[in-house]
Amino acid sequence: MIRLSIVALALASAAPVLAETIAVEPGEGAQERLQEALILAQPGDEIALGAGRFELTDGLSLDVDDVTVRGAGIEATILDYTSQQGSGEGLLVTSDGVTLRDFAVENPKGDGIKSKGADNIVYHAIRVTWTGGPKPTNGAYGIYPVESTNILIDGTEVSGASDAGIYVGQSSKITVRNSVATDNVAGIEIENSRDAIVERNFVSRNTGGILVFDLPNLPVMGGGNVIVRDNLVAANTTPNFAPEGNIVATVPRGTGVMVMANENVWVGQNLLYDNPTAPIMVIAYPLPFEDADYNPYPREVTIAWNAVDAGGTDPQLDGAEQLTAAFGGALPPVMWDGLTDGGAEYTPLRVHSDLKGWSLNLTEQGKGMTGAQPGPLEVGRPGQPISTEGWGASAELEARLK
Repeated sequence: MIRLSIVALALASAAPVLAETIAVEPGEGAQERLQEALILAQPGDEIALGAGRFELTDGLSLDVDDVTVRGAGIEATILDYTSQQGSGEGLLVTSDGVTLRDFAVENPKGDGIKSKGADNIVYHAIRVTWTGGPKPTNGAYGIYPVESTNILIDGTEVSGASDAGIYVGQSSKITVRNSVATDNVAGIEIENSRDAIVERNFVSRNTGGILVFDLPNLPVMGGGNVIVRDNLVAANTTPNFAPEGNIVATVPRGTGVMVMANENVWVGQNLLYDNPTAPIMVIAYPLPFEDADYNPYPREVTIAWNAVDAGGTDPQLDGAEQLTAAFGGALPPVMWDGLTDGGAEYTPLRVHSDLKGWSLNLTEQGKGMTGAQPGPLEVGRPGQPISTEGWGASAELEARLK
């Protein structure tokens, strides 16, 4: 009997603690009660946010692995930061295996939801908005995972960000899909990241729709392996309201899809309408830089078939009037700055034969429009379809949506 009791005790002590559901309702003391729940949660727990408006005065943080934060719906559960005292993000996540779903964040002083170094994270049915509309005083990013591996962003809505509505930076294995990004400077931005799939999103009323960037002087370099497909990118005509000095402050109003200094990017099967500077723009990094490890040029960029309209009917470019006149009233849909480092190991750009394009034919990176000699685009055609094996979020993250 004594031996059996010892065995039973040992088994009991080794068994995992049963996951709990921690209910938090809005109302008096919501700030303290919600932050306490985030601190005391154990791996496997679910924090269930009740319906209603949580009036919060400070940012929240989560640093426990494998926790789900679930609301009652993006119009039902609202984390309201209108009275936030500090300038930080609304919610900061620094732990792995987290699922965020079915709630909204309104008017944070800084970013909406930021996850940093948080692998295997899911954002599902999340809404982040600045209710006063586009303003440079709004937070920079709505949904903001950075320095992470394995990210799924699905069914989200973001509006009003003064940089990017949905931004993924310095990360890998990314899926952004079925989401709505409106009234931001950039709708969706994939920056210094690899193995990303951006698909089935509605991107409208931004300054620029979908941006795929690689920038110098960041902890993670070498963005590439990105596919942008089956998106509706329309009416991105909001004047640029980014704070001065921000790199996206240089994005022209009316940009549909922009690829800058990335490698192995495929853009195809998108619907691109009313993006009056350029439905598709492929460029080198435009500024001088000192990072010896940085490659500022686009490499192996493929523009496959996309449905487009007339193209650049009102381009926000130097010499726009003369340019449009030279091309018969509207610039062709695909614009390339013409810059390449001339390496024989790659092709900078391929464009589908059904799409017309033009090039600035620039000769030197970082010198602006100096030396521009606009003319018709002369590049190769796409070859075999791109392989995306190993790209995007894992099946384990997909299973969490069920």
